[in-house]
This record gives sequence, C-alpha cells and structure tokens, in this order.
Amino acid sequence: MTTRAKRGFAQPRRLFTLTTSDAISPLLATYKSALKDPHWHNAMLDEFHALVKNKTWCLVPRPAGVNVVTGKWIFRHKLHPDGSLARYKARGVLRGFTQQERVDYTKTFSPVVKPATIRVVLSIATAHAWPIHQLDVKNAFLHGDLREIVYCAQPAGFVDPSHPNHVCLLQKSLYGLKQAPRTWFLWFKSFILSLGFVSSRCDTSLFILHRGSSTAYLLLYVDDIILTANNSSTLSSVITSLKAEFAMSDLGDIHHFLGVNVTRNSSGLFLYQQQYLLEILDRANMLNCNPISTPIDTKAKPSAFDGDPLSNPTHYRSLAGALKYLTLTRPDISYVVQQACLFMHAPR
Repeated sequence: MTTRAKRGFAQPRRLFTLTTSDAISPLLATYKSALKDPHWHNAMLDEFHALVKNKTWCLVPRPAGVNVVTGKWIFRHKLHPDGSLARYKARGVLRGFTQQERVDYTKTFSPVVKPATIRVVLSIATAHAWPIHQLDVKNAFLHGDLREIVYCAQPAGFVDPSHPNHVCLLQKSLYGLKQAPRTWFLWFKSFILSLGFVSSRCDTSLFILHRGSSTAYLLLYVDDIILTANNSSTLSSVITSLKAEFAMSDLGDIHHFLGVNVTRNSSGLFLYQQQYLLEILDRANMLNCNPISTPIDTKAKPSAFDGDPLSNPTHYRSLAGALKYLTLTRPDISYVVQQACLFMHAPR
C-alpha cells in the first residue's frame, strides 16, 4: 500500500493544550476529585462558609439510636443566558431518602407559582409600563427554622478534626431535606405577609400589596422572585425590606428567570427559551434533525396500544414535562404536547 507519508505528503501536527487559563473544569462525580480542582475547591469553600455563617448546625456527640441523615456534594455550572459560564456552584445537600417519616419529617408539600400566573402578572405590568425587577435569594432553603429534630453527618471533606465523630444537629433547613421547600415557603410567607401583602386565593405563590394608591405584585418560585409595582418608590421599599431579612441580590430589570429570556422594548415584553429549547433537543438527541411546519400527524391519532413499550419510560416522561414547560413561551405547541402527555403512564 502506498500511503501519503511514503509519497512525501505530510501535514503538520497540530498540538492542543488543555491547560489554558480559561479552560472550564468539567463536572465531577466525587468530592475527593473536586477538592483537587481549584475552581471546585473554592466553590465548596464558599458553600461551607455560607452554611457556617448562617449557623445551619451545631456539632454534638452522636446520641444513641438516632437517625443520622447522610449528605453529598453536587456540582453545577451556572450559565449566562447565552450559555457561557457564569460561575462554579458547589452545593452541600442531604440525602432525603435516608430520612424517616414522623421521626425527622412530617409534612413536605410546598406550592410554586403557576406559569399562567406569571404570564398574567407580566401582562399587567407591561400594559401599565410598570418596572419589573427580579431578585435571587441566596441559599434560600437555609432561612427556614426546622420544627423537627434532625441529625446529619458532617460535610464530606470538611469534617472537624477535633470532633471527627460528632454529628450536626440542624438549626436551619438544608437542601435535600424533604421538608426544606415547605419550611422555606412558610418562612417567606410569614415575613411577606407582615409587610402588608396578602396571598392570592387563586395562586398561593402570588402576593399582592395594596397600600393607598400603591400596588405591587410579587411572584415566588422557590428562590426566584419577580417583583413589580406601579411606582418606583414602592418597588424600592419592598426590595429594601426583603434585603434586610434575607440574603438576596437585586438583579435589576427582568432579563432571565426560570430558563426564560426576557427582552423589553417599547412594544412590550418578548419571552423566549432558546437555550432551554436547545437543551431539550440535546437530551432527545435531535439537535441535527430538520424542522417541520406541522409538529404532529394531522390524520389518525395514535393508539395507546401501538408499538412496543419503551425500555426507558422515565426519559419519555422527562422530555414530555420539559416540553410542557416550554409552552410558557410557545403556546403554539400546546396541543401536540397535550397529545404526548396522554401516554405518560405507558409510553411506546
């Protein structure tokens, strides 16, 4: 065989380096690997110091016969709306499945704002040209006081060398606890009601303030807040009160929330979920597929018994749920998403 090299045709070798200053550290599976990476190690230190500063726990000798909830570290890349890296986020969470009902938790339900409520409030604010701000609560679940007695293991990689066998008696709620979302919501609700807000009967995560000629609407989705008011003074007053009670950031005019990008101009608000949409296509391995004008067959409807059962129905249900959230900005696909959701119980 006559090769290109034997004929004297050689291409220069292109050497690549992976040690550039702007290289992104990949997501890691273990805390031991993360401790060796400076980016993730710093993120873990930030999280640990925030927990200590918040007095989330106190170290105590392990009582005999108690249930000790185990924990782990979760690592995420926080991205800008354009998909570029914003920061490294390490979060210490507890394994809620190691809790025991009626021992270290009871009620767990916590409401979140409905997508329809978001659209209505944004429509009202846009129609009246009200300012709309978004706020982000830092370590939201750490603000709620626990009613139950919960013991957990010390964070991996940050065990107190002088008390290695001690356990943490939780004073505050922590991510991963079954009751954490409910504890945070009740804490926030009690405070926001003390400011004069009332909870909507249609959506308990919508809080409304009427004070004289001033009106304000506040939407709460876990730790993300949308706040609008009919004047800047009321808006600033509410934000100041919230900052005095919670560690939060005022991100200014609404631009990106819950995976939705927002662009405001003289004609109104434009909502789009481009990055979220691309992530759905990537999860479905359909990034390279061609688009069509009609996303569903206009003829006979599929039967619940057509085809073989999927080997991984969880993947189908996950994609159907993601598409349902996409209808927030793409109501034109509502019908086809509804058709896909008809087979959630036994997808084929």
